[in-house]
Amino acid sequence: MVMASIKLDEEYWSNFQVREPDIEFLYNYLLDTETPLTTDELLEVLLNERIRLEKIALEAQRAQDAQIYLPKEHYPSGQALVFPALNWQKGKVVHVREGKNPDLGLFEVIRVEFENGQEREFAAGLEDHPLNTLPAEQDKSFAIDLQKIIEDYGEELKKRIEAGLRDHSDFVAIAGKWFPRALLVDINVGHLNLAEAILDMAGGGPLPTAKILEQIEVSSNVNPKLLEFSLNYALQEDPRFDEVGTAGEVVWFLRRLEPAGVLETPLHLKYQDVEEDRALLTPEMLQLERQLNDELSPVPEKLPVLDQVQLSLIYPHWREGTLPLSAQIRPLFPTAYEAPRIRLTIIDGENGERFPAWVVRPKGYVYGLKEWYEKRGLIPGSIITIQRGKKQGEVIIKREPRRPGREWVRTVLVGSDGGIVLAMLKQNINAVFDERMAIAIPDAEGVDLAWERTIKEHVPFEKVVINAVRELTKLNPQGHVHASELYAAVNIMRRCPPGPIMELLVSRPWFVHVGDLHFRYNEQS
Repeated sequence: MVMASIKLDEEYWSNFQVREPDIEFLYNYLLDTETPLTTDELLEVLLNERIRLEKIALEAQRAQDAQIYLPKEHYPSGQALVFPALNWQKGKVVHVREGKNPDLGLFEVIRVEFENGQEREFAAGLEDHPLNTLPAEQDKSFAIDLQKIIEDYGEELKKRIEAGLRDHSDFVAIAGKWFPRALLVDINVGHLNLAEAILDMAGGGPLPTAKILEQIEVSSNVNPKLLEFSLNYALQEDPRFDEVGTAGEVVWFLRRLEPAGVLETPLHLKYQDVEEDRALLTPEMLQLERQLNDELSPVPEKLPVLDQVQLSLIYPHWREGTLPLSAQIRPLFPTAYEAPRIRLTIIDGENGERFPAWVVRPKGYVYGLKEWYEKRGLIPGSIITIQRGKKQGEVIIKREPRRPGREWVRTVLVGSDGGIVLAMLKQNINAVFDERMAIAIPDAEGVDLAWERTIKEHVPFEKVVINAVRELTKLNPQGHVHASELYAAVNIMRRCPPGPIMELLVSRPWFVHVGDLHFRYNEQS
């Protein structure tokens, strides 16, 4: 048999829009199941419904004014019929007679004239016949590869579903799951106060919702998943609580007990925007920018997903005990559907020691490594390897160890006037470092005062760069400075990504490029 096929092509899915009937269908579906669902789950449910409706519409279009032929029915002469098993051809009954087959019992035979003039006979009034199956079940050509649709169009379709649900106040969302507001279990202020006390006793958290529910009495005989969702939503709406779980996991923390560097961007990570013309950056500069893994640098369109990344610490992250969530590093750390802050576990790759840290997604940094930096004797410029953890919510970091010893390293000295001076001094080193970016900081408090003075006095960005160039070149017999050296030195005085620094090097005549991203400063230009 030749079957007609349903047409849901690329244009259909590209132009897919969430309509009011779709929203109503999802609302009723969630009411019936009493189970909060993720956007992925709702996508599959809605696509199945859309395909079902398109099948019905196609059947109606095929049949138009004709009746679908089923052998069990009786048809009078003159009745228009459509035959699913014959590629939905249309015909008209021109004659009806009694059937003769003792094995089949009483039935009729109808002669049908098709639109092409051909005539054929068919059974009628026959209860037991395979063609009595409904066309939508019988017509295998209606089969559509749902997973292929999701694979090709899923991400865009999910965005449209989420936008449609957010436009309707009847829906609420928590940790990527949706449910109608009207069916939420009532969680009162007493329950929330108990939840606060429970988290307080746990040092602020983190605790999963199930652990909190075990200790507060919520009288309800509803689906446990709905009960958990209702508490999650109530906690989310209360400013005392912070949802800090990774994607697919809901855990709670008391906001007032979170570290200050998690709730507010630390001083040394605050960036005052500097205008730059990125069109001036050379391919070599753009490559260096990617290698430096600065979280403030623009995200390239395409980057390979790596299982580990190396980076050289700069002073702001060393001082604050943070790591940059650059374009290459971000995929190594856990993410979340909505939570701006995520509590995770960091594992020391050398000894397996575990300690908590925080991913601060909106600001692009990981907080909580200060003690580890001190314990491992790291300095700005030390090389760190970041690896994907074996479990969700875990990340492995390690220094690159070396035999302890004293090395000549650029060292920051704070002058009597509060100014910054660089000198080559011997320092105790016990980790591999980037020779261009390594800068020892014996007096971090003094550097902090110089940093604050730079901000307070509104020292121009260009002056900060020129001062750094002068300090670096006096330590170099060739009298020039590499772009990465300058990036590390500028960040001793103010937070800045590499792009504006390198743009300044190529846009000002007093900086002369001498090759391989080395520049000489000509004060007389």
